[in-house]
Amino acid sequence: MGYEYKRFTEGMLGSNTYVLWDTDTLEALIIDTGNSPAEPAEFISKNNLKVKYIVFTHGHYDHVCYIEAYKEIFGVPVACTPEENKNLSMPYLNASVLFGSAVVYKPGDVLVDEGFVFNLGKSDGPVVIRTPGHTSGGICILAGKLLFTGDTLFYNSFGRTDLGDGSTPVLRASVEKLYEMEDDIVILPGHGTKSTIKREREENPFWDF
Repeated sequence: MGYEYKRFTEGMLGSNTYVLWDTDTLEALIIDTGNSPAEPAEFISKNNLKVKYIVFTHGHYDHVCYIEAYKEIFGVPVACTPEENKNLSMPYLNASVLFGSAVVYKPGDVLVDEGFVFNLGKSDGPVVIRTPGHTSGGICILAGKLLFTGDTLFYNSFGRTDLGDGSTPVLRASVEKLYEMEDDIVILPGHGTKSTIKREREENPFWDF
């Protein structure tokens, strides 16, 4: 009973794609689509998982670049905040211009906000936590003791704020919000390896900014 996840790590700029699922219902989320869908799709099929949503922690190119391929394979709704939905269609804000192209993505299907719950066969599914700063509509997703932090908080670091509509004071407030959570919450970031709230609150050397 609870949640399990699988991390895929070969994304653009080393971005992570996660498959998160409820161990009872086997209903799943795909979180960020910066990795090619081939390996996640094989894993999902092998483990009989039922994908219900694709969700973006934020709309930057290295986290959304394979979205059309994922939608074609799984045929499920794409979820993001209203701000990130807007950013998908604006190459400067989705940062695709930094990769030598100006990509306009189709809008998402489901708009989420603070407290939105993804129903994975149960009413107490993964919940959205608003954490703007890296982008204006960035989110984290809390599933039990697992916190998918996107580019808000990393092991030993945090998201940059000089892209598009980022803001350092806003990011600081978001990180402080996360630091109020329980010590043993495991953070699973958009790049790099996992950590815990306690570890980052006490040891993250980049906090003095």
